Amino acid sequence: MCLSIPARIISIEGNMAEVSCGGTIFKAGLQMIENAKPGDYILLHAGFAIQKISDEEAVETIRLIKEMKDAMNDI
Repeated sequence: MCLSIPARIISIEGNMAEVSCGGTIFKAGLQMIENAKPGDYILLHAGFAIQKISDEEAVETIRLIKEMKDAMNDI
């Protein structure tokens, strides 16, 4: 099973981007997507951007992840 998480591109240098996910900064390879720019949301998996996603999809996914985290804290 693969798991990817939404991250927002902060900056790009060559084929690498600095991305933010939940306030944590990661490096992400951009080799698998085209036309990436700062401000775009991507799905981050194993250090690579595997797909660009809409702002709406990213916000909804982040909301669902937070909801699952909160539910786990209630156990």
